[in-house]
Amino acid sequence: MQITASTVSLTVDDVAASQRFFTTHLGYTERAAADGFVSLSRDDAAMDIVLLARGTAVLPAGQRDQHASGLILALTTTGIESEEKRLRAEGVEITMPLREEPWGERLFQVTDPNGVIVQFVEWGAPSGPEYA
Repeated sequence: MQITASTVSLTVDDVAASQRFFTTHLGYTERAAADGFVSLSRDDAAMDIVLLARGTAVLPAGQRDQHASGLILALTTTGIESEEKRLRAEGVEITMPLREEPWGERLFQVTDPNGVIVQFVEWGAPSGPEYA
C-alpha cells in the first residue's frame, strides 16, 4: 500500500462557516464544492479537509446526523509563537493558550465556528527531570 494523501472528513452544521475559518485563517483553499460539501487543501504536507453538512444523504444513514465532536485536528508547525500571535491579531479566539509540556510539546488550540478544535503543535527538547 502507498498512501498518497491524507484527508479528514468532518460533519458540521454550517459548512460555509468552517470553510471561511479554514481558508481565512489557516491557509486552506477550496478544491471542490457542491451543496453541503467542500473539499479544502493546502500546497504543503498538511492533511486535506472535507466538510460535509450534517444530514446530507451522501453519508450512510447511521452517520448523517453525527457531528464532528471529540476530535482534535492537530497540525504540527514551526514558529508556533508567531502563529498564535497572528491568529489573535486576526480575531481568532485562542481556546487553549500556548503552553509547553515537559516532554517537549508546545501547543495551543483554537475552535472553529462549528466547534471543531484545531490544535497547533511544535516539538522541542524535553525539559522535565524525568527526560534528562
